[in-house]
Amino acid sequence: MSQQIYRYVMNKTGAPMTVTTDPFPDETLADGKVLVEVVGCGVCHTDLGFYYDGIRTRHELPLCLGHEISGRVVSTAKDMDRLLGKTVVVPAVIPCGDCAPCQAGRGAICTTQFFPGNDDHGGFASHVLVPGKGLCVVDEKRLADSGVDLAVLSVIADAVSTPYQAILNSDLKPGDLAIFIGIGGVGNFGVQLAAAMGAHVMAIDVDAERLQGIQEFGAEYTIRSSEDTRSIKKEVKSWAKQNRYPSTGWKIFETSGHPGGQTLAVALLGYDAHLAVVGYTRAKIEMRLSNLMAFDATMRGTWGCLPEHYPAVVDHVLAGNVKLDPFVEKRPMNQINEVFEDLHAHRIKKRPVMIPDFSDGTSQSTSS
Repeated sequence: MSQQIYRYVMNKTGAPMTVTTDPFPDETLADGKVLVEVVGCGVCHTDLGFYYDGIRTRHELPLCLGHEISGRVVSTAKDMDRLLGKTVVVPAVIPCGDCAPCQAGRGAICTTQFFPGNDDHGGFASHVLVPGKGLCVVDEKRLADSGVDLAVLSVIADAVSTPYQAILNSDLKPGDLAIFIGIGGVGNFGVQLAAAMGAHVMAIDVDAERLQGIQEFGAEYTIRSSEDTRSIKKEVKSWAKQNRYPSTGWKIFETSGHPGGQTLAVALLGYDAHLAVVGYTRAKIEMRLSNLMAFDATMRGTWGCLPEHYPAVVDHVLAGNVKLDPFVEKRPMNQINEVFEDLHAHRIKKRPVMIPDFSDGTSQSTSS
């Protein structure tokens, strides 16, 4: 049997994903392309939005989802042969690098960017074909010395790198007060990054168990969220004053992707504050836009992370500044439908990383 590429594909909204096979591409790949053997692929809530909510993908269905990918390059175009055999993390958003926005440092709005699992088949597969430009090469010796699993490193491609980009966008400095709202996903990694970068970090969430756990990973203070936004703001101010932390210039990171979290984030705006919108929800909230004017504050969204920042994120992880294992669980890829269902029903609190377990064209092993 010739070598195949196996994929779990979404055929329509909410329908079980099924395995498809395609032959390996020709020996000569198109310029700029590389073929990555997938070692791990994280499941993001964006995937759930495509799958359950009918958010349109740019590639028509059927489509293999998955954009948090780590693996090894097994084939390349001639102009990318320097990447052959390399261990890599595939950025969730790969800008072209050549257009006017890219040249201005705004690759996040590149109109020809590549988003695996959206623009073309993603990482819930044995292999994925992606642009070689922008891949983050991981030093295998450092990886081995760190004890970090390459499969788990996949979550860097969104869950860790996106809050890092949001932190950079906020111009966070050592000694700043950083507030993360929602720590069930990207928020817990944002807490760790901000603490590693010298900020005083507060975590706010509805889940008391999460709040208790995050204190081991950089959060100096935690608050159980409620609808009483005025009371929460009063508590934040009191804590900052008690510890002689800044009363202005707060860096607020909305990472819950929930309308309640977004409402609270807006309520916390104060003088010279920066509100980073990282979480996603289709729900609408009501806000007084004039607060931005009155407080001389800023609000900015974050779409992925520029590939040039990935090495710094990897450094934080391999140096132990950011812990992945406590927040991640590995699952064999043949459980992908079950994992999506459990995530959608909030039965999984850790970020699942799917491990390819394809054995042949008709069956998959159950080992992880």
